Amino acid sequence: MPRGGAAAWLRIRGKHLDTLYRTSVHHITPNARTYVTSLYERAREVELPAVYDGDDVVVDIGRDGANARLSSKGGAVSIEVESRTEQGATLLRSFLGHFLEKVAAPEKPELVWDGFDADLDELPGLREMTLVDRKMVTPRMVRVRLAGRDLARFASSGHIVRLLFPPSGLAAPEWPKPGKNGRPVWPEEGKRPQSRVYTIRDVDVAAGTMDIDFVVHGAHGVAARWAVDAPIGDVIGVLGPTGLGFRQAEWYLLGGDETAIPAIARILAKIDPTAHATVFIEVEDAAERQALTHSDNVTVHWLERNGLPV
Repeated sequence: MPRGGAAAWLRIRGKHLDTLYRTSVHHITPNARTYVTSLYERAREVELPAVYDGDDVVVDIGRDGANARLSSKGGAVSIEVESRTEQGATLLRSFLGHFLEKVAAPEKPELVWDGFDADLDELPGLREMTLVDRKMVTPRMVRVRLAGRDLARFASSGHIVRLLFPPSGLAAPEWPKPGKNGRPVWPEEGKRPQSRVYTIRDVDVAAGTMDIDFVVHGAHGVAARWAVDAPIGDVIGVLGPTGLGFRQAEWYLLGGDETAIPAIARILAKIDPTAHATVFIEVEDAAERQALTHSDNVTVHWLERNGLPV
């Protein structure tokens, strides 16, 4: 292959040894140090723990034993990723690969993945799930229960998922597939599902169920309309999870509106009982208050708009 310049090439090699997932990338370029500096700055922007000594960057996402080492030595950007879990390796690989592709765009690098998931025809984080129940939690929030297989990864780390709503009229839903560059390749227009990002409210791995809360008010969007109107038995896709996970602390300050309640509830359920937290939640009115499980060291303040504009 050509080496460097406009025809610079990018190849990623990976392997899975026992329970350790490893991938690596080597991009020959005269701009290696600039690219690694940019990757470091981007990691810091999104609050990924990263250390840079002028040549090497170490990034650790703080869960799943997932970390990456970036180097600008020898006229090349080299990235080595390893993780105890598939989702940890996938998360770091996706983030670093996507951003490297962006900063190296003038060189038009070719990304070719090879390794633990190179021969899969289904995204590891994709689950086809069935609507099995719904209930109104408050007048403006509906909770849907989805059933699917093998949900352990959705309970172990991360709390954000991308819900995929197939267009009507298809004989069977069509989902994104793994691409050579490690990111999803979506179906063509007319078959491509619409997607929206939501926070998992709860996962029961043993029962194979996942709860998602939807705020419904005014003109319904695709997700809220589905949550209210879809028939029991309807099928959607769930892709994930993502998110930086949860870090223990001695004191927390949390705030948000109705859409943040699922994330706040998950945090309160996970913090150490000795930790203190002050929480502010803005809702439309008193009917939108929810019972949240938390220790006696947590104080929740409900702020009601009562008709005031958001």
